Parts: sequence; structure tokens; C-alpha cells
Amino acid sequence: MAPQAINETVSRMIVGRVALIDGRTLWFPRSAQKVRLAGIDACELPQWSFDPTRYGKSTLKPVPCGPLARAWLKRIVGDSRVTCTVIAVDSNGAYVGSCSARGHDLAVEMLRVGWARVNSPSPPGYISWQRYAMVARHGMWATYVLDMDEWRAGAVDRTLQRQPIADFNLLAERKREISPPFIDARKRPAGTDR
Repeated sequence: MAPQAINETVSRMIVGRVALIDGRTLWFPRSAQKVRLAGIDACELPQWSFDPTRYGKSTLKPVPCGPLARAWLKRIVGDSRVTCTVIAVDSNGAYVGSCSARGHDLAVEMLRVGWARVNSPSPPGYISWQRYAMVARHGMWATYVLDMDEWRAGAVDRTLQRQPIADFNLLAERKREISPPFIDARKRPAGTDR
């Protein structure tokens, strides 16, 4: 979901250790504040993507893109202190900001390894990091992945027990293509349930 700034101007710095909610959302437990990384979007925790290489003859390999995005963000942050410059408040009341840990912009790092995509508006240079990851087929760009906004609109079951077949069905009906093309793009194996 794209951040929507509330009319008030937000200018604030938040510093401290964080817990990670997902691949784009940080939780500062000491101040009880949630910050979303500005300019990017990442898979939700229960969201699946699919490796284009097949198991056997007809089954695509499910990839837990939400947990992998969160795990990569955890790897970048580690136990270091995070500094966030808040620039807005989104429609859910979370802060939206530019965050860094150990001198690295966390959003750029997520884009560079392919576990996030650019969200409008984004800072200059973000799109080039996304293109780099797409060309190199890093992270989610090595899979068929449903656009995050489309997933949020179509996913009925959002629990962590969500089965990959639910996302496979959503992917087959997608309206927007964000995955880079593969040789067999849009070909569906025979014998699917749809």
C-alpha cells in the first residue's frame, strides 16, 4: 500500500534497535513506533512466489517471498542501531521514513538484493537498483511474483498458514505483470485446478 501523507508535516528522527514486522516495516520497541521504509514495497509475510523451474513435469516450486524478504532485512540490520528520518505518516498511522543501519540505506539494500520493488514516489537512484536486481534475477525477480498491491486486494486468507496454491491461483489471474519475462511466461501447466 502506497504511503499517503497526512496533512501535517512530519519531521522526526527515531534511533534505536528494532524488531522486524516484515520486509519493509520496522518496530522500535522502546518508543513503540512503527516505521515503513519509504519508496519501496515488499511481499507480505504470508505471500508466496514461484520459481519458474518446475518440480517434475507440472508443478512450480513455491518460494516464501514474504519470510525471505524479512529474513534479508534482518540480516542487513542484525543487532545494530537503526536511524530513521520520518517524512510522512501513512493511511494506517505508521511513520514512513528513510532508515539506515551501519551506514547503509535499508531500502536500497532491499532493492539491491531483489527482495523489494520501487514504490512511487521513490528517491532518485532507487529505480536503477531495482533494474540491477531484475537483470541479475536476484530475490523475487528470479520468481513469478504477484504485485503486492494486487496480492493485498485479492488475498482472502492472510494467515501465516496460507498455502502456496492460493497464491498460484491469484498469480494465474493477475492483472499486472511485475516479474521479468521468462521463456515460458504465461504458460500454465496442464492439470491445474483452474
